[in-house]
Amino acid sequence: MIKVIQEKCIGCSKCIPVCPYQAITLVEKKAVIDLNACTLCGACVPECPVDAILIEKSQERAANFADYSGVMVFAEQKYGTIMPISFEILSKARELADVLGKEVTAALLGHGFHDQAEELIHYGADKVIVIDDAFLENFLDEPYTQALAHIVNKYKPEILLSGATAIGRSFVPRLAVELQTGLTADCTDLDIDPDNKELIQTRPAFGGNIMAKIRTTNHRPQMATVRHKVFDPLPKDETRKGQVIQEKVTFDATKFLSKFLEYINDETQSVKITDADIIVTGGRGVKCAENFSLIKELASALGAAVGASRAAVDAGWVEYSHQVGQTGKTVKPKIYIACGVSGAIQHLVGMQSSDIIIAINKDKDAPIFKVADVGIVGDLFEVIPQLVKKLSR
Repeated sequence: MIKVIQEKCIGCSKCIPVCPYQAITLVEKKAVIDLNACTLCGACVPECPVDAILIEKSQERAANFADYSGVMVFAEQKYGTIMPISFEILSKARELADVLGKEVTAALLGHGFHDQAEELIHYGADKVIVIDDAFLENFLDEPYTQALAHIVNKYKPEILLSGATAIGRSFVPRLAVELQTGLTADCTDLDIDPDNKELIQTRPAFGGNIMAKIRTTNHRPQMATVRHKVFDPLPKDETRKGQVIQEKVTFDATKFLSKFLEYINDETQSVKITDADIIVTGGRGVKCAENFSLIKELASALGAAVGASRAAVDAGWVEYSHQVGQTGKTVKPKIYIACGVSGAIQHLVGMQSSDIIIAINKDKDAPIFKVADVGIVGDLFEVIPQLVKKLSR
């Protein structure tokens, strides 16, 4: 928490302009902090010439590590169907829990689903905690945060994992603030330190040029979101038995700041890149939006999804939902065809785990060829029409 030591405050107002959230005002020549607006960023602390602003970090959680045990996975579902990334994370959670000698718990939130809990047990969970409530029928940040916070505070996992999806990226940071713990986003690997049993969280940093290893040393749970297609799900085992626990939570609807209007499906993707076995991606070498018809034509001939590099998306040639890379989607298809993609590290992070990579580029020195299984040095405007012609036969 943050507080102003009134006896020290001299009302100089130097803390007011440095607050990015306008959370500080002067009342009777003393600084007052609006705790609802303050994010504990700490910008005001070094500006105070008399050290009157103090951020106190709670040690309560750090002192009770023994109360936290096991690995919990937020099992994301959409309209009653569990998303594939949940099974991928369960696989890694199972591995981590086995190293720790602990259980894997899945948290399933929603409304009106029936047999989905057993599915999570078949893929590695020992327990599934279910909250079925009308407030959770459609995803919104506030009710999901309240529901999962209730589960975490009651069952106290030492590790909490979620997918780095649109839903995970939206509410899990809010949950971390609620739980007063850290969060490592977009992880590409997770491991257990053999010495102290801490979670080692690995993610790209500095534009993907280094892989940072991060720990949550002083707080629990240790929280991380994981990119899609980073881990492979375990084979489904319908003989596995586990426990399904029904939980109830009392929601505080006064804190709901948004409401669900409607779900609009992405009509630009006939095949989603995260689910596709084959992806055809266009990069800067495609040159313009009109030429993306070539990429779509080849994808259509192969029954593939259409991908794009960040350069193509930033240029407005194709929608963001097609973007592959560090700032887009992580994919792992059986075949990945990169057309006019140079192969910047930010792009490679999102696709280099593909089973077979085929690169088409007229620059023989393009970095993409270093990861490609098959390289075609040539003009994509000549190569792709020939490929489509052959495939059409």
